[in-house]
Amino acid sequence: MNIRLYNARILSMVEGQDLFEGELWVEGSTISYIGESRSDEEIASSGVIFERSIDCEGNLLMPGFKDAHTHSGMTLMRSYADGLPLQEWLETKIFPLEARMTDEDCALLTKLAVLEYLTSGITSIMDMYLAPEAIAKACEETGMRVVQVSGINKFGPSLEVFEERYNELNGKHPLSSYMMGFHAEYTCDRELLEKLSELAHKYEAPMYTHNSETVREVEECKERYGMTPTVFLDSLGMFDYGGGGYHCCHMSDEDIEIFKKRGMSAVTNPGSNTKLASGIAPIKQFLEAGINVAIGTDGPSSNNCLDMFREMFLVTGLAKLREKDASVVSGMDVLRMATVNGAKAMGLNDCDVLAQDKEADIILIDLNQPNMQPINDIPNNIVYSGSKQNVKMTMIHGRILYEDGKFDIGLTPAEIYRSAAAIQKRLF
Repeated sequence: MNIRLYNARILSMVEGQDLFEGELWVEGSTISYIGESRSDEEIASSGVIFERSIDCEGNLLMPGFKDAHTHSGMTLMRSYADGLPLQEWLETKIFPLEARMTDEDCALLTKLAVLEYLTSGITSIMDMYLAPEAIAKACEETGMRVVQVSGINKFGPSLEVFEERYNELNGKHPLSSYMMGFHAEYTCDRELLEKLSELAHKYEAPMYTHNSETVREVEECKERYGMTPTVFLDSLGMFDYGGGGYHCCHMSDEDIEIFKKRGMSAVTNPGSNTKLASGIAPIKQFLEAGINVAIGTDGPSSNNCLDMFREMFLVTGLAKLREKDASVVSGMDVLRMATVNGAKAMGLNDCDVLAQDKEADIILIDLNQPNMQPINDIPNNIVYSGSKQNVKMTMIHGRILYEDGKFDIGLTPAEIYRSAAAIQKRLF
């Protein structure tokens, strides 16, 4: 579908380009024009026929948010096992329940998460969960862009399945890709980690994992190997082709230097880290080192919501508390993390900014709400006072999936809620 979005404020997130007023054209799945307003004569002479022309009424067009770390299927466990530290929570509550989930469960519960992502202006997710084939299909059916990451650990799957998924789930659909990864150092033995490093070298592929999330994780790794998780994994050559770490709360200077040297991304998850009392990531130090910092919600059991606005506020708020300095990590820094940096961490180079020939992954932010008035500084308004109520439209791959409270993802919310409740009744 060809869509014209006019009478808009536009924050393209292109480096060096300020917010401006104008319009944007979508032809098929890509942006064909972005710039100043065009006259009726200019539109007619372009030869483009628009199926829809949307008056943005002075509201803001910007790139969609990138949720660079999540576990979508954990919508099942929302508010199920709260109040426990991370490893006890995983080992006594989450892992036993997940062992009973089917591929169909994972697909439906992912669709439930998609509803929430869309209301938060999230247009891409980096998902680590069970049943990747089913999750890829669920995202394709709903229109959500997904980059899946393997969560292999000592419980499975096999290395053969790991490699097969890497080869089979890339390039099959424009909305879906798959990256190498593993759950964490503490859920993998050394032999498995060494073989994963060999595969990373075989394919010259980046590698992603939960990293230095808790003090316990770091200290136990030191007891096993005499090194922090980052230093140990790097000693195996795990990050020779880059990659990233999720959480990264307890990082030494040596860890940060390795991330810088290897061109790795640090994906912070402040909502989850706050709720589980895991720690506060050293965002200021990452930025000073030139490390790519992205933002993830983590799963809807450890968070418990999938809300990029809350995550953005927590990123800057917790950084200021940690450093005791209100000037660190600005609103624009955080917007870059939630958009451009997230796209970089996920390998989505065509979805990072609003520019001609880029993917049409676009959100429309309602500025005509009390929390956005008066308009002194739009980026700061989004980070410090914005909320889901400000998301008027979410478009992915040129398709409007959410607009003014209504969804277009194949199933109605009521159908998804009923199916999720049935899964809950069966498994609990």
